[in-house]
Amino acid sequence: AARGAGIRVVMITGDYLKTAIAIAHNVNILQPQDDPATAAVDCARLRPDGEYLSNPGMDQLTSSIRVFARAKPEDKLEIVKSLQRQGAVTAMTGDGVNDAPALNQANIGVAMGIQGTEVAKGASDMILTDDNFCSIVAAVEKGRTIYAGIQKFVAFIMSVHIAEVMQIFFCIICGVPVMRTPLQILFLILVTDLPPSIALGMEPGDSTILEERPR
Repeated sequence: AARGAGIRVVMITGDYLKTAIAIAHNVNILQPQDDPATAAVDCARLRPDGEYLSNPGMDQLTSSIRVFARAKPEDKLEIVKSLQRQGAVTAMTGDGVNDAPALNQANIGVAMGIQGTEVAKGASDMILTDDNFCSIVAAVEKGRTIYAGIQKFVAFIMSVHIAEVMQIFFCIICGVPVMRTPLQILFLILVTDLPPSIALGMEPGDSTILEERPR
């Protein structure tokens, strides 16, 4: 579901590479057709001589890799920075003290509510109360539904009131009395416009809303 929503899921773990690849296949971060040699990497490649790669080199590596194994806390931070340099909006999940720098650096830091440490929670923007990644996907879907509802609401209000604005403008230009007083306009808004607007704003989202590209 996350992949269909245009969300690129990357796993950064302290496990050994083979273990990380097996886990990634099990949770579908890596697909059967993916080549682990190009989709997964040991974080030692980020710092081949003890120093991190240059920004272009780091960005080239992180642009395609989906599994980072044997990661140190500073590796997680550098990966997040690299993704941000590429224009990505990053959400980092974590539960430990060593995740705190990356959680703080990410656009949205998400700490685990059950297993997470107080340090991780303090460095995060939000807390995932059930420690379930599926809840993040559900939250994305809900957010897109709310955004679509706001768009419908604004489109309806604009389409209804543009005629009133044009009418008042015409009266002022032509020097004739305005056909409606402010109190009458307010009454029309409350009685005829507000209920349909609320209904549009609370309308259930489209079943295919997660298939749309992120904005």
